[in-house]
Amino acid sequence: MSAAQSRAARGLLGWSEADLAARVGLDEGFVRTFEAGRSDPASGQIEALRSALMAAGAVFTDGDSPGVRLERRAEPDEGTRPDDLTTENDR
Repeated sequence: MSAAQSRAARGLLGWSEADLAARVGLDEGFVRTFEAGRSDPASGQIEALRSALMAAGAVFTDGDSPGVRLERRAEPDEGTRPDDLTTENDR
């Protein structure tokens, strides 16, 4: 994951640098420095950032045009509403 992909994924998710840092247990300054291209962090730290972004729905693309997009997620199934319960759907 590149610094630009990290910034883009955060933007798509509406996360601040502090939000991402908190989700992976790193300092906000680490995220800021990485995304500004002013550091060469360990691959494990980058993978931690990437994993957190992916868990929230970011999909990273590589190859000729590296980028990021959000994964379409199905709406959560709310189940059967109480007013709609019958003996037929009570199984």
